[in-house]
Amino acid sequence: LVAMKEDWSGTFIALAQPAEERGAGARAMIADGLFDRFPRPDACLALHVDSVLRPGFIGYVPGYAMANVDSVDILVRGRGGHGAYPETTIDPVVIASRIVVTLQTIVSREISPREPAVITVGSIHAGTKHNIIPNEARLQLTVRSYSDETRNQLLDGIRRVTQAEALAAGVPPELEPIVEIKDEYTPATYNDPALVEHVVGVLNDLLGASNVVEGKPSMGGDDFGRSGREGPRIPIFMFRLGSLPDLAPGVKPPSLHSSLYHPDPEPTIRTGVKALCAATLDLFNSNFLKSSGQ
Repeated sequence: LVAMKEDWSGTFIALAQPAEERGAGARAMIADGLFDRFPRPDACLALHVDSVLRPGFIGYVPGYAMANVDSVDILVRGRGGHGAYPETTIDPVVIASRIVVTLQTIVSREISPREPAVITVGSIHAGTKHNIIPNEARLQLTVRSYSDETRNQLLDGIRRVTQAEALAAGVPPELEPIVEIKDEYTPATYNDPALVEHVVGVLNDLLGASNVVEGKPSMGGDDFGRSGREGPRIPIFMFRLGSLPDLAPGVKPPSLHSSLYHPDPEPTIRTGVKALCAATLDLFNSNFLKSSGQ
């Protein structure tokens, strides 16, 4: 784009952001004045490698493309003792087990089947020995949703279920469980449908329509979604960049976080650069943003 400055007019901002996987990078940069110290963009484009599509292919999803992601820690407190005399204890392991099971009913019985939602207990730790009932148990959850309304319903349900299971087990008020919603929250990525439609038209001309594929929404998360939620809404679009080399017949593609994931770098990067440049040049030189009210 710098080499082609004769071909476009406007303000281009290239953003190199750290800490996406922790959900901290975009938040820190916005808090540091990203949209105040620098020109506020009329549109934001991004790409993310895809572990299923081959190099030369682009994937896209209009609307919700990636999920709200919350991390939740639960500390279940009880009264420990000897495993041979459970009647003298309040067993936090049993309480935690009930919480794990009951949490699943929030999604299955409180959220509409048409509304995507996930509660996964990824970690449970308690105790040190076969015959000792511990004083506490710890749970770690990942919670996924698209809409803010569903997100709030899930988090409120987690608090309610946790407190109710402790109450049912006779936990006294001074030992009630602690539910901590971590500050690693990543908001959902909502690709502006009008921007997607326009850019996909550009990519079809660039790569061929057969190489530009509509995908399905993911319950994964990416903090790029914050770029469209700060202050006046900015239309955003993150598309998927094919990166996986050809595999032997019958071999399933590895997921992005797998140690077996190995992108084919040169054609992947080449396609990504071409796609971003073509989309950016078109947005600068077309009337799309003005005609769409941006």
